[in-house]
Amino acid sequence: MSQSVRTGMFSRAKEDIPAGLVVFLVALPLCLGIAQASGAPLLAGLLAGVVGGVVVSFLSGSQLSVSGPAAGLAVIVASGIQQLGFSAFLLAVVIAGALQLALGSLKLGGIAHFFPGSVIKGMLAAIGVLIVLKQLPHAVGYDHDYEGDNAFFQPDGANTFTALWDAFGAVNLPATIITLVCVGVLLGWPKLQGIRALRFVPPALMVVLVGGVLSVALPLWWSAGALTSEHLVTLPAFSSLGDVTSAVMLPDFSRILDPAVWRVGATIGIVASIESLLSLEAVDRLDPQKRISPPNRELMAQGVGNLLSGLIGGLPVTSVIVRSSANVVAGAQTKLSSIIHGVLLLVGVLFLAPVLNHVPLAALAVVLIAVGLKLTAPKLWVMMWRAGWAQFIPFAVTVAAVVFTDLLTGTMIGLVVGAIMTLRLQQRNSLTVTRDEDRYLLRATKDLTFLQKGLVKEALASIPPNSSVLFDRSRSDFVDPDIEELLAEFEVRCEELNIQLEWKGKVASASLLPLPAQKEAAA
Repeated sequence: MSQSVRTGMFSRAKEDIPAGLVVFLVALPLCLGIAQASGAPLLAGLLAGVVGGVVVSFLSGSQLSVSGPAAGLAVIVASGIQQLGFSAFLLAVVIAGALQLALGSLKLGGIAHFFPGSVIKGMLAAIGVLIVLKQLPHAVGYDHDYEGDNAFFQPDGANTFTALWDAFGAVNLPATIITLVCVGVLLGWPKLQGIRALRFVPPALMVVLVGGVLSVALPLWWSAGALTSEHLVTLPAFSSLGDVTSAVMLPDFSRILDPAVWRVGATIGIVASIESLLSLEAVDRLDPQKRISPPNRELMAQGVGNLLSGLIGGLPVTSVIVRSSANVVAGAQTKLSSIIHGVLLLVGVLFLAPVLNHVPLAALAVVLIAVGLKLTAPKLWVMMWRAGWAQFIPFAVTVAAVVFTDLLTGTMIGLVVGAIMTLRLQQRNSLTVTRDEDRYLLRATKDLTFLQKGLVKEALASIPPNSSVLFDRSRSDFVDPDIEELLAEFEVRCEELNIQLEWKGKVASASLLPLPAQKEAAA
């Protein structure tokens, strides 16, 4: 087994190592931004990124999913920290991890299979739209909203669209120049990858490198070309490992019996589990090799990750679709890419802050916008449109709901709409009516549930007096008691209207019939 794991993990290192570098550079500001938005120490976001990248990726059955602190939990985390204090909140993260382990061991990860494909595709397309809308302000140097925010309403009081309006009224020229150059690099680099030495350097990595060089070079020949810290990755600097360990906060186990801690822990565990399973399902759809990841194993991997993250002072982790999408687009093939990204986060915290703090957010915006455009490609919309209304409506509703709310709320709205469309399809042609002069054949083609009550009632009402009816229910393994009652009432009415009724298939027991029919059945 160890041999197969070694072969699987390292067989595509030429693709995975550059992809891991790209994901690391994308994840770094996301970890910092989400920690800042949550009111947590910046180190807590980085530690969660390390745990998500190394531990969760190693234990997960997914080859391309990337875990770390998630924007979808930012509001819950901020509220929990404010309510409990950070040390007690870390205990809630530990409890959340234990809950996820229990959910995984109980095989409850299969809930992910109940999300229709149209909703998952809608979620991916919505994330693509959100990435583009959220990154456009960063591309022009308007960095008021934290990196990684995916909710419609922002912590600064603006929303996705007002932030766009404000951004284009406050353009930062150096950041915009870096964006334009990086776009050129992104478009032109694939043409240079025919050169053997450059073949395994992904365009996204080259964009970040060029952006970093420009952030240093521009001020050397243009006095107004310097970017402030607001426009750059801002990694806290630690001079030694001792500085890092001294800054780590530990959970307060003295509050283990506090109901408030358990409530927050349960909330994090449930929400993080749903987000992880949704992301897992989405990443499997993005995987060019179409590998299927085991959801129960994912829940247990996430549980171990949250246990460890809480114990060492980190934020809760989930599988994150933005980082995972960047991983796929960067050309990753195995989980080695995600593990490398986690290791680099740790190395970056310890040694690379002076270098990484020169990476402009504008360059990262170019990388993420490219990811977003691939997720919401026009051909996807065309494909869903051609698939018919039953597919397109849940898809489009999910996109709109996610863009105007947040990932979890929007996906749940899409799920409800998808379920309604499925139920409508399930009712279609469940009862057919065939007429030959005054003879009628009513045939149930599938099980009859309470959802077909209106359809059955309408069909029975269409039978005129002085006719003959054959009701064929032989193909129905299940007939709802509500339907049985309708049929029994129709049988009573047949005598009054001189309708000759014949049944084919199992007939309801007398206990399900209305009172007059019960008496006749008894007689």
